[in-house]
Amino acid sequence: FSHGPVLSYITSIWHNRLFLYSAAALIFGIWFSVKVLQKKSVPSATNPLPQPVKSSDSAKDTVAHVSGVKIFFGSQTGTAKGFAKELLDEVEASGFPCEIIDMKDYDPDDQLADEGTNKTVCVFLLATYTDGQPTENAEWFCKWLEEASTDFRYGKTYLKGLKYAVFGLGNSVYTGHYNTVGKNVDKWLWMLSAARIMTRGEGDCNVVNSKHGNIQADFKAWKMKFMNRLKKLAKGDKKSCNGKCKSGGSCKNKTKHEHGHEERSEHVIQTVNAEEDLFESSSDEEESGLQDEKKGPVVDMEDLGIIMNGVKKAKVKLYTNLLYNILIGSHSGVKLCRWTKSMLRGRGGCYKHTFYGIESHRCMETTPSLACANKCVFCWRHHTNPVGTEWRWKMDPAEKILQDSLEKHQNMIREFKGVPGVKPERYEEGLAVKHCALSLVGEPIMYPEINVFLRLLHSNRISSFLVTNAQFPREIRNLVPVTQLYVSVDASTKDTLKKIDRPLFKDFWPRFLDCLKALGEKKQRTVYRLTLVKAWNVEEMLAYADLIAMGQPDFIEVKGVTYCGDSTASSLTMANVPWHQEVVAFVQQLADMLPQYEIACEHEHSNCLLIAHTKFNIDGEWWTWIDYERFQELVQAYEDSGGEQTFSSLDYMAKTPTWALFGAEEQGFDPTDTRFQRRNKAKNISGC
Repeated sequence: FSHGPVLSYITSIWHNRLFLYSAAALIFGIWFSVKVLQKKSVPSATNPLPQPVKSSDSAKDTVAHVSGVKIFFGSQTGTAKGFAKELLDEVEASGFPCEIIDMKDYDPDDQLADEGTNKTVCVFLLATYTDGQPTENAEWFCKWLEEASTDFRYGKTYLKGLKYAVFGLGNSVYTGHYNTVGKNVDKWLWMLSAARIMTRGEGDCNVVNSKHGNIQADFKAWKMKFMNRLKKLAKGDKKSCNGKCKSGGSCKNKTKHEHGHEERSEHVIQTVNAEEDLFESSSDEEESGLQDEKKGPVVDMEDLGIIMNGVKKAKVKLYTNLLYNILIGSHSGVKLCRWTKSMLRGRGGCYKHTFYGIESHRCMETTPSLACANKCVFCWRHHTNPVGTEWRWKMDPAEKILQDSLEKHQNMIREFKGVPGVKPERYEEGLAVKHCALSLVGEPIMYPEINVFLRLLHSNRISSFLVTNAQFPREIRNLVPVTQLYVSVDASTKDTLKKIDRPLFKDFWPRFLDCLKALGEKKQRTVYRLTLVKAWNVEEMLAYADLIAMGQPDFIEVKGVTYCGDSTASSLTMANVPWHQEVVAFVQQLADMLPQYEIACEHEHSNCLLIAHTKFNIDGEWWTWIDYERFQELVQAYEDSGGEQTFSSLDYMAKTPTWALFGAEEQGFDPTDTRFQRRNKAKNISGC
């Protein structure tokens, strides 16, 4: 066989293959080890690589992480102001630009958000004054910050990027409100996504309980910690994760914390920003209940009747749930509208100013009934008000409700005295209420003495704007004349109305239609109020036209839904908020289907338009505004005659200015004011 030797050789290799495998593995292992040793010895043998790395680190050190320090003080006796000067000297001696700011001279609405973009560290030295209140010079700042922290229009990340530290001055003898102001400011800043660079400090005037013997020593100890932290922050040093998140629980992903890759979600309470590795993760434990503070269950009307007739503690609990209200008596509330604040500062009025000529800085927003018969998906009160279909409370007299409403409204106006930007003449005018918007929350028409309340308003020469949710037709028919009567028309079909308003009445649809008919019987000004919810109720054009024909209102207000933040009681999202151009397109299509109506006015910054009956278009000019003095004369004559001397909406109309008209360059913004745009503004969700 010619292939015998070859075959024998191959067979021999096959029989000894294990030895061959072992030899190959040994050779590969030796080769790999040599390569590894060579790689490790390269830096010590040659020196080409370390230089670029060192240069990179050096470049990193030159990056400015802190541009300067601003020291804000709230002081009554001068102690906090003295501490501010002391800290100023220390900061400047360390080479940092620094300035002291008296909080009464600072406009947080204009300036505070910008501090986060210019890498400024803000230090707040805050004394707690009588009964746990801020000092006079810090009163406005604290008021603004508190409201911004719970106002969905600012958003939970409004102060993201702002670095801050807080030192509070108090006296532990007053146990009920020791260092309350410092604690609150720390909490409110954090709720708006500002990042504390160190734990809040507290100085105690009570030498018995002071940690360092007296308040000066407390501040000195805190100041040393602050300066050390500031210097490290300036170098970009990061603090490693301590394993605890803001909620006090253990960190679920330490690796993400260590590498700074975790991002903050919209819910600031639940997650931690990667940037906050630079800062303290918490100050005190009192923040663990923040999330609970923001949420409140819907209270049944019957249960609330028991609560309100019960102990005082239950009343306080209701006020916590209705933190946007100032509670009046047992069933009423008053609140300062943001447009009132805006017009006080010359930044424009609400849509009612554009459409009807009210003076927004002289308008009081109130309600004599917190209860409502609907649970609308877009309720901007997040359903923290009670619900019910009938009156179950012990009724407060109308005189008392009006007196307390006016008093508390005026007190809220007085808080604006001396606030930066407030016009003195408007401040004085604002103390004299001229208009009342009965639209704060709930269903005002449920209040049994609503007519008494309306008469009291008119006897005080206060105009009335009453909003009802179209579930009480008998009460609408029984109403005395109102300056302007609204009915909310949130949908045009039975199924959609049930989906959006979620009414409590089983016969909600017949009630709804009867309310529209009752509105049509009124002689004074009437309004349909349409709220557009994108993908929910904007496709029912013909049905809307039929409802308008039924009630024949004088005006039709069409506005995009206001998104008021996340709520467990609603599935509404920003996707449901239509753009202003979409609202305009809807209104144009609707107006084309209504032979007796045309588009009259626009208020772009409320995402709102007005369709008016053509009877208010006289000789080619719109007369949608109201002659308020004439209305007061007419309603007085009506009352004096026992209701025999009636009047109509045409008897107290006034000419609409050109800037308020649809198509005007101003888009409904009063040119006598200056428009203010908040930063990071996208969709217009400002509401009204």
